[in-house]
Amino acid sequence: MASDDEGAPAARQLPGHIAAALAGAGGATDSAGRPWAGRSLAGDDAKIHNFEDDDGTANAGYLAALEALRAGTGDEAAVVASLATARVFIPIVAQLAEEEETVHGLHADKQADMALVTLKAADGRTALPAFTSAAALSHWHPEARPVAVYAARAALSAVAEGAELLVLDPGAEVTFVVRRPGVWALARQRDWMPSYTDGELAGEMGRAAGGFPAVRRIELLPGRGVPSRAADGSTVPGGGAGPELQVVLYLEDGLDAAAVQQLVAGLQEEWSRNVLFGERVDSIEITLRRASQ
Repeated sequence: MASDDEGAPAARQLPGHIAAALAGAGGATDSAGRPWAGRSLAGDDAKIHNFEDDDGTANAGYLAALEALRAGTGDEAAVVASLATARVFIPIVAQLAEEEETVHGLHADKQADMALVTLKAADGRTALPAFTSAAALSHWHPEARPVAVYAARAALSAVAEGAELLVLDPGAEVTFVVRRPGVWALARQRDWMPSYTDGELAGEMGRAAGGFPAVRRIELLPGRGVPSRAADGSTVPGGGAGPELQVVLYLEDGLDAAAVQQLVAGLQEEWSRNVLFGERVDSIEITLRRASQ
């Protein structure tokens, strides 16, 4: 018995603390308290951020955590934890808001707004790109303006834009994806633990599985989508977009295909009603094994 079933939980309602933070955003000033009024994106005003003595290079803590991950001495949790106090750059680009026709019948920009850049992940989800250095952003999109913010503020912006993923340094040597639970943790300024190492989550999912006698035990492992690939072709044991969690179900022998399908559907429905599961699991794949294995 060996089959896989992949899927991502349906979109979930934002936790109250994140919704409250979003409600307080979008005021007359930026996150540093500087008024938006009277600002432009030309000349010295192109230096949008207010991080004193910021040379635009990547945060040393993040670089160290990423290098440890690549070397096998660190983990995803440490990389996300390093972002808690890190400055990142969000790309802003001009977006045509109004167009007019000239006396010669040509179309010209009359008014342009500045907008956040969002991406579409391979699974269709919205992702917000962020860059650990100004050089990385400029290489990715030379026309984009860098707005420097703390990564927690970038995570909150991702939530506001309906993005479930925060993609760090797309197009760079290593691109690291922070998945939805990690994005929410950053936005809340709390620690994040990968679902595949979460003992509390494993207990909750195991208790739910206990209501299905054919399930002898379950095991939580990293999903096939956890690793990522660096530009040089090497594998990085983290930073992938998902599926993030592999749930191995050890089942009693003798179940036919219909019984297995009904069992898996029932388990997924049971898990989806669990608040802890909803907050801590981004996407799953289910693997079936005989209990004797």
